[in-house]
Amino acid sequence: MKSLTRQILSCFLLFIGSYYANSQVKKIGLPEIRNYKQTDYNGGTQNWNIDQDANGNLYFANNNGLFQFDGSGWNNYTFPFPTVVRDVKVDKSGKIFVSGYQEFGYFLANSKGKLVYHSLAKFLLNKNKVNDIIWKIHIYNGEVIFQGFEKAYVYKNNKIKIINPFSRFQFSFQVENKIYFQDIAKGLIEYNEGKLHILDDTRTLNSTEVWGMFALPENKLLISTLDKGLFIYSNNKLTAWNTDANTFIKKNSGLGGVAINKKNIALNSVLNGIIICDQEGKIIQHINQKKGLQNNTILTSYVDNKKNLWLGLDNGIAFINENSPFSYFGSTYGLSSVYASVIFKGNLYVATNQGVFYHAWDIPFKESEFKLVEGTTGQAWNIQVIDEELICSHNRGAMIIEGGKSQKTLDNLGYWIFKKIPNRPNFMIGSNYSGFSLFEKKSNRWEYVSKIKGYTRSVGDFEIDNHSIWVKKDEHIYQFLLDKSLVKFKSIKIHNKLSKTDQGITSIQKIRNSIYFQTNNHFYEYSETKKQFYKDTIVNQLFKNIPKTNTIYEDGIGNIWYVNKESLNVLMKNEEGGYTNTIAPFFNLTQQLVYNKLSINTIDPENIFIGLTDGLIHYNSKSKNEYISKPKAFIRSFSFINDTVQFGNNANNAEKIKIPYKSNNEKFRFSTPTYENIENIKFSYKLSGFDDKWSNWSPTSTKEYTNLREGNYVMKVKAKNSYGIQSDAASVAFTISPPWYRHILAFICYALIIALMVYYTQVRIKAKIRKNKYYEKIEQRRLYLEKESKIRQEQLELEKKIEKLQNEKLKTQILVKDKELVTNSLQVVKKNKILNGIIQKIKDIDTNSFDESTKFQFTKINKSIIKEVNADHSWKDLEKHIKNVHFDFLKRLKDKYPTISPRELDLSTYLLMNMSTKEIAEIMNISTGGVELARYRLRKKLELNKKENLTGFLMSI
Repeated sequence: MKSLTRQILSCFLLFIGSYYANSQVKKIGLPEIRNYKQTDYNGGTQNWNIDQDANGNLYFANNNGLFQFDGSGWNNYTFPFPTVVRDVKVDKSGKIFVSGYQEFGYFLANSKGKLVYHSLAKFLLNKNKVNDIIWKIHIYNGEVIFQGFEKAYVYKNNKIKIINPFSRFQFSFQVENKIYFQDIAKGLIEYNEGKLHILDDTRTLNSTEVWGMFALPENKLLISTLDKGLFIYSNNKLTAWNTDANTFIKKNSGLGGVAINKKNIALNSVLNGIIICDQEGKIIQHINQKKGLQNNTILTSYVDNKKNLWLGLDNGIAFINENSPFSYFGSTYGLSSVYASVIFKGNLYVATNQGVFYHAWDIPFKESEFKLVEGTTGQAWNIQVIDEELICSHNRGAMIIEGGKSQKTLDNLGYWIFKKIPNRPNFMIGSNYSGFSLFEKKSNRWEYVSKIKGYTRSVGDFEIDNHSIWVKKDEHIYQFLLDKSLVKFKSIKIHNKLSKTDQGITSIQKIRNSIYFQTNNHFYEYSETKKQFYKDTIVNQLFKNIPKTNTIYEDGIGNIWYVNKESLNVLMKNEEGGYTNTIAPFFNLTQQLVYNKLSINTIDPENIFIGLTDGLIHYNSKSKNEYISKPKAFIRSFSFINDTVQFGNNANNAEKIKIPYKSNNEKFRFSTPTYENIENIKFSYKLSGFDDKWSNWSPTSTKEYTNLREGNYVMKVKAKNSYGIQSDAASVAFTISPPWYRHILAFICYALIIALMVYYTQVRIKAKIRKNKYYEKIEQRRLYLEKESKIRQEQLELEKKIEKLQNEKLKTQILVKDKELVTNSLQVVKKNKILNGIIQKIKDIDTNSFDESTKFQFTKINKSIIKEVNADHSWKDLEKHIKNVHFDFLKRLKDKYPTISPRELDLSTYLLMNMSTKEIAEIMNISTGGVELARYRLRKKLELNKKENLTGFLMSI
């Protein structure tokens, strides 16, 4: 019975999910909402209308002019005078028609891509001059209709035709291929072939303002008013549309809306955001300020070319990603980090870091906050349904939850997860903060038995088979073997590798009801009989071309989810039993997954819940893949010094751009009109002629090059959207002219100048050669004369040297002669001394005894000796000669030492002549002691120290 109930619920959910998948607007959760504040686009607060060009650029009619958004940046364009822009429409030719107070016309790109305004109102005659606000623009059958309150202006073939109301226009609407006006006196009016036709039974709308009209099946019109609600016009009858949508609009005041996919309608309100309803008036989705909008007043809504919704707010702009398989339950639903989710007895339960929360699981999904399960405040790690009991793994224990509160705590330890023991259906094991515990089912209720002995460390996730409990911890795998009583482990074995080639173990997972051990995407099973790991071929082949994974999980319907580099992917199981690798949809969830706590709850292919760090996400895998499309890349502008080439709302120009060399600093801005998950859009660029390879992917949408050389360049840009899909390359070719000094004409001039210089050089060289030969002869003559002069000079110097040598030789000879003279003089002195001695001895001889003859002879000899002594003047001649020879020396010595005495001068001369002390003593007629004393006095007068040689000093003077 329970199984049948589950099958019925699954079929019901599958039907409902398929219905909403086809309708595209999801009922469950909130789509991605992105707000653009006034400061983001630097414009006015109110945005009145929105349109999109063929390239995907969006245009907003704003209080401060026309704003263009290309996905990367905003551009503002204004009327020639400041005024509000009320409406904008882009035609197929690229003209952007705009209207405002007393003005209407169009923007069109000029030759440099800049949007230039062309006024149409100025061509009107004074009597038809626009005096009010032009509220609406319609492009209809080759005509452009500008609708004001007093008149409507039809522009066609460069002519303007005027349509006058019956009394006064209010607003106008284009529904499929028809134009309707509201006349404040006649009700609704249809415009057809230049004429106005009153619609019967619509004058009851004269007391209100019509803000929107939409097509319904069977030629019905849905009419939205400001304060009277919603009406259906069919078969010329106007009736109130008594639905949930009508109740909402009556309560919150309507401001029109937009049709979505011809099956749903977005209705704007003044007080409470926007609702999306089906064609039966049932509200599918309600988005307001509480759920993410920055403002509750929706002035306009628009569906872009990706089926996403844009809102012009009373203050700002909003983007709603309706064309996505994802919707979110975040802070607006009261959720934070989600670790697990499960459906039980009509409720969706979610385990978070703040406790367990629940919400009624019904269709349609009520837009209310999740409620906290009473008694579960704290860290709820897991929530599981085991044998029709809802068990929460909490940091405060294992809890049984019933009726919105915790009814029972099985054990007060912190728990991670519970799993039943194979072949023992009444027992289950729970991993906790200090190992494992055993639980038994008694009287259809789970009861705590005891802690399993033998292991006391904290255990997170684990797998269990018929023989072992397997735990991945650190870099190892622990294999626990229970004994028969189940209350203790009989053995614990640690494995650190799967094979000789596969070291380490990355993860344990159960796939196809078997436990697999994985490292580097190599999968092994364990043989209980052989007690070893062996490779599996099927799963290995499945992951053969998949990047290395760190987490793998098989959901309830056989899909295999895996994480690599914190990015979530899935092998979707198809009807044939094979798998389809699905990557792109989950690119945007990177960095949002709960680290090491993957939470996947698959109810059916249309209802998959994924836990995130900031809530819960709902994924419909059967949703159409319209959101995954190839993006387009554009180079939006090309700037250089004093000029900018813009590309407006047109594609990039194919014509090559020429710029002067002085403007060789270029800046490029690029974009892709992709608005889903805009923060994950990246660009890569390459400047051919400068870059060798494409740049790394980056979210930066500008690139600047400086000091480029002259030449031909092609700037190429690629975009990659948030799903990892790359665009084709957009390109802009340009040429930088060379500077004047590297221009072709400059090189011709250079060639002529070089030729003239060569000719001039040749002439000069020949003249130089002739001149050099002349000067060479002169130089040779000069060198000859210089050489001859040098020889003469050398001869003269040689003669001087010879003369000097001769003088020196002469001096030497003189010194020798002096020495000889001194020696001879000394000998004479000795002789005289001897003779004087003889004379003295003769005087002592008594001559009285001599006879006269003898006495006469004796006297004669004595007189001869005395005469010889007196007649010898050699000593005086010697002194005179010495003074003459050494005159210069004596003069220098006297000049240097003025106090020196004549005797000291004589002594200095004798010392200079290298005479011995004995010789000096004999010459000076003093004792040798007297010579030494004289030497001592002379040294003192010459101020010589004891170590200095007196004779050497005298020779140096």
